[in-house]
Amino acid sequence: MSVIETAGARTLTGHTGAVNSVAFSPDGARLSTASEDKSARLWNAATGELLHTLTAHTDAVFAAPFSPGGSLVATVSADLTPRLWDPTTGTCVNELTGHTIAVFGVAFAPDGTLLATTSYDESVRLWDTGTGDCLSVLHGHSDIVYGAAFSPDGRLLATASGDGTTRLWDSRTGRCLQVLTGHTGIVSAVAFRPDGTLLATASFDGTARLWDPGSGNCMRILSGHADTVWSITFSPNGGVVAAASEDATARLWEAASGAPLRTLEGHTDSVFVVAFSPDGRLIATASSDATVRLWDTATGRCARTLEGHAGAVGSLAFSPDGALLATASADETARLWPL
Repeated sequence: MSVIETAGARTLTGHTGAVNSVAFSPDGARLSTASEDKSARLWNAATGELLHTLTAHTDAVFAAPFSPGGSLVATVSADLTPRLWDPTTGTCVNELTGHTIAVFGVAFAPDGTLLATTSYDESVRLWDTGTGDCLSVLHGHSDIVYGAAFSPDGRLLATASGDGTTRLWDSRTGRCLQVLTGHTGIVSAVAFRPDGTLLATASFDGTARLWDPGSGNCMRILSGHADTVWSITFSPNGGVVAAASEDATARLWEAASGAPLRTLEGHTDSVFVVAFSPDGRLIATASSDATVRLWDTATGRCARTLEGHAGAVGSLAFSPDGALLATASADETARLWPL
């Protein structure tokens, strides 16, 4: 059986290794899961029915996002080869070869024509999603590249690296435009403000930073966390920045001024991920304490604690309409929670 009803949530079973990530299709009809068991799976988000198992990778699959139009799923794996899949049939349409060590990060450009992959081989690659051709190999980082994000207009690509820097690249030419220095630890995550006017970075040095992507200048240092900052995101309207930390909290700052707004306290172990609901009214946090918490953005009050996973929760995603929250856990399951 692939679906178990538990305390109002649908539990998606079948993976035989930790589930590393969850992602909804743009129309909210499907959910992808990526697992240590070398596979990704596609599910009916409304019913929890298993639609396709994506098998071809020979090592752990870290992520499986949908393209902005929903016509492709990209998977990245420790087996060195990203792949592109047709989600309607579950067939692999392109194997992207060239990386020489595990591929960890992946991002689609807003128009879906480009795919960026980041690797332990210290490089970033840009691919044509129509042909599978490698268009550019971006060299410059001197350590693992953990993640990437395209600007809202698709012209810039930001990359986060273990070398303590963030780089901004011209996505059309592959040229490095800016090297953002200042963090004193690994840069773990990057995120653009929805209007593209700010770039946020998270670091193992316990801080987050806000940058002007045009000039490369650091505009604000967001301090307060007592340990590694794992993830960072902006609210849908761009007014608030949220970060998740090893110190078991998430924090909110005003994006314009960098002023601290709230500390979300209640988890008893590392908080790996923080995400806003599509309307910005709720914040979800996922923790190694095996719970997910939902918070009221305006007050910082914990509105609900989602319990049921038996292992660390390392990924979560709101459905586009905000009616569901998907979570991925080391307990080898994903869950769909009605909100």
